[in-house]
Amino acid sequence: MLTINIITIFPGFFDGPLGLSIPARAAAAGGVTYRCIDLRDFTHDKHRSVDDYPFGGGPGMVMRPGPFFEAVESAGATSPIVLMSARGRKFTHADAVRFAAGTELTLLCGHYKDVDQRVADHLATEELSLGDFVLSGGEPAALAIVDATVRLLPGAMSDLESARTDSFYDRGISAPSYTRPAEFRGFSVPEVLIGGDHAKVDAWRDEQSLLRTRESERRERELTAAREREIAAREAMIAEREAAEAARLAKKARKKKRL
Repeated sequence: MLTINIITIFPGFFDGPLGLSIPARAAAAGGVTYRCIDLRDFTHDKHRSVDDYPFGGGPGMVMRPGPFFEAVESAGATSPIVLMSARGRKFTHADAVRFAAGTELTLLCGHYKDVDQRVADHLATEELSLGDFVLSGGEPAALAIVDATVRLLPGAMSDLESARTDSFYDRGISAPSYTRPAEFRGFSVPEVLIGGDHAKVDAWRDEQSLLRTRESERRERELTAAREREIAAREAMIAEREAAEAARLAKKARKKKRL
């Protein structure tokens, strides 16, 4: 059985979703147990504070390391311990497969501006992100990871073959799907899907999967190139600032030497 620990300041966020559909079915089948742990139970002040001002100044609040460490220790959690973080590597289907094959998974949900870096460096075994965007907290990301993971467990889905034909399941992007009616508002289903020739259907689906996978990879390459250009521009700006500061200090040293 897989035990999933979710450490959060909003344990109620998960009550509804984990009690519905596939996450609930996975638990009912005995494949998974959920433990939602309230981070505020591991604070030591009357206000149950989990955050504080950042060292060095700046906007926003930073979540303290202490409650995270104590919550994980109290749960007796073992690896993997995953911090939801915009800095993290992008979560993939391969991660879901890895988690589903394990016996325990702990998800740390941040909030506010950031989480003290010592949580990432000395408590979490990895950091994961859903993509290049920022959520109000780690809870929605954790829920997405839970759903992607538990749907792979025995008993979670009535039709496991459906999961095996999903996008990213030992393949790239899946082919598009159609259902009745065969024509809707003038838009028709591809003829190959209703012709009854299963070999042609399989070939069409393979072709469509390949086309969509190549398109997705092209978009990813474009995004990577754009990020690299942005990084290069930032590096050039930093180098320019450093050169200006070095020139200023050299000028100041020359002036002091003349005096």
